[in-house]
Amino acid sequence: MRRQRRAKIVATVGPASASPDMLEALFVAGADTFRLNFSHGSHEDHARVHTAIRDLEARVRRPIGILQDLQGPKIRIGAIAGGKIAIAPGQKLRFVLSKDPGGVDTIPLPHPEIFAAVMPGQDLLIDDGRVRVRVIRPGREEIEAEVVTGAVLSDRKGVNIPGAVLDLSPLTPKDRADLAFGLELNVDWIALSFVQRPGDLIEARGLIGDRAGLVAKIEKPSAVEKFDDIVRLADAVMVARGDLGVEIPHEEVPGRQKEIVRACRLAAKPVIVATQMLESMTSAPTPTRAEASDVATAIYDGADAVMLSAESASGAYPREAVEMMNRIISSTERHKLYRSIVNAADPGEEQSAPHAVAAAAADLAEAIGAPVIVAFTSGGTTAARITRKRPSLPILAITPEAATARRLSLTWGVHACLSEDVHSYEEMVDRATAMALSEEFAQRGQAIVVVAGVPFGASGTTNNLRVVQIA
Repeated sequence: MRRQRRAKIVATVGPASASPDMLEALFVAGADTFRLNFSHGSHEDHARVHTAIRDLEARVRRPIGILQDLQGPKIRIGAIAGGKIAIAPGQKLRFVLSKDPGGVDTIPLPHPEIFAAVMPGQDLLIDDGRVRVRVIRPGREEIEAEVVTGAVLSDRKGVNIPGAVLDLSPLTPKDRADLAFGLELNVDWIALSFVQRPGDLIEARGLIGDRAGLVAKIEKPSAVEKFDDIVRLADAVMVARGDLGVEIPHEEVPGRQKEIVRACRLAAKPVIVATQMLESMTSAPTPTRAEASDVATAIYDGADAVMLSAESASGAYPREAVEMMNRIISSTERHKLYRSIVNAADPGEEQSAPHAVAAAAADLAEAIGAPVIVAFTSGGTTAARITRKRPSLPILAITPEAATARRLSLTWGVHACLSEDVHSYEEMVDRATAMALSEEFAQRGQAIVVVAGVPFGASGTTNNLRVVQIA
């Protein structure tokens, strides 16, 4: 099975899509990577889904990526007597460091790191910003604040503190248990939620090692400020626009999205644009025109992948949502302006021999009208360097590693295939031509461009470029 598009689709699995039949339907409709959201569901639930995906992978004989999304630290107010209270602008509130139920006079906030971090004049956003309060007097165990935007406030709503860097690890005890379980399952990617600083990734890497790719979710202003360091430490990035859009002004989100996508492309790291992409399809069979435009914008920006959340996890139309996203991506990539827009966003060349060889391969393939670029890659680096150029032709990645093939299901323009490693130039040419023919990327008589690293099998060595005529 071969996709007729370059950008990839990540589909979140949930109650609406966890059955083997629906997982297959979503894959056929266009899903390339499945996201397991560990904010919901038991280990047993996720294990069943993982098994079903791997069984599907064996049947369709195509690598399928699995992304484990860790919940991260959830900062919430505590319980409120009666379940909810109505608050109005100008009203004074007191937040107390307590786990006991509270009310309008004492709202419990059982997170000492907030009391240590907030400053006078700083805003607390509650319930995704529906309630905004401004700190008047902070303290070690009590915060006095004034309501800026009022609403009905109910139990255990989330709290965001824009601009504050909290003294907490992105890995809670629950996350550590979930991470250990995900590594036992051999998931391909692990997404780290609420990254604040580069050290958060170092902490996670110490636990993960090289057993899975590490995705940094960008949903905090502090992560945006430290993004250059974060992208160097991550294997991929997710623009998690939900929480990010709560903590920074809405009008800044589109520009930040473009900056992050461009930086990831420069670093040759996959980037996923996520949250509310086809949100209305959780309950409607078609998206709004604005949502279709939002998906298309991410594709014009050059994103490697776009993601469905509730649409495929709990919505009424999971298959239709994947089909719609597939259609939007395909239509956008066929548009007459697509190529010029993507080329205009080229971040330029990184000054290194491997990147230069990869870029030359893309330029050469387009100049001679090759139907495909064949990349031999053990860890995925060679394929990533080529895709950085966003060439107009597909990239056939040949790898001996199943884990690499699965991770490449997140990378723009790459069709990954498993094959035994090669050990000589002659074997490389024979394997490249055979795979290009069998995967229906090329025909006899055509010239293809082949990229590899020598010595063969050594990760990260992109140093060999050849033009091969298929006899």
